[in-house]
Amino acid sequence: MVKLTKIYTRTGDDGTTGLADGSRRVKSDARIMAYGAVDEANAVLGIARLHSQEAAVKILDDMLARLQNDLFDLGSDLATPEPKAGEELPYTPLRIQAEQVARLETEIDQLNQDLEPLNSFTLPGGTPLAAHLHLARTTMRRAERHMVEAQETAPEDIINPLAFKFANRASDLLFVMSRWANLQADGDVLWIPKQNQA
Repeated sequence: MVKLTKIYTRTGDDGTTGLADGSRRVKSDARIMAYGAVDEANAVLGIARLHSQEAAVKILDDMLARLQNDLFDLGSDLATPEPKAGEELPYTPLRIQAEQVARLETEIDQLNQDLEPLNSFTLPGGTPLAAHLHLARTTMRRAERHMVEAQETAPEDIINPLAFKFANRASDLLFVMSRWANLQADGDVLWIPKQNQA
């Protein structure tokens, strides 16, 4: 159970932060950057949901509410390194589960069946909801890159493989959501190669 009684502790004033296992890392550590980017994506979704209350896109609001909660699960997963050999955590860490990844895939398929195949890349824009979904998508992609960096720079600092899958599917879902949101308005905003070249 999370209990926040004091907002400032001064423990991070030296440029470090505490992980869930009690260890401390510099705030530029790739693992910290990864769950920081997940937190940013979640904040963007909070803004996106200001635009998902209309009846035409209410289905997205329900999906976004679930995704926001799961992004906290992902952040918790990333904030809790696997214990070193011979060590045990005094609690069972929260980890992303296969069914969470499967749900994202189901939601992608559900929305995608209403969309026409793309013949061009889409520009991040259209409705306010779609624009914010694109911003959340790119922020999740940044989180993914930091996760990969964390695993590459410290292979012994294992990241849950399902966390990688979840982050990847979440980005895909946000892309499909942006297209679906624009479908309810004027459709995709497409990239036109060389449009402004002489």
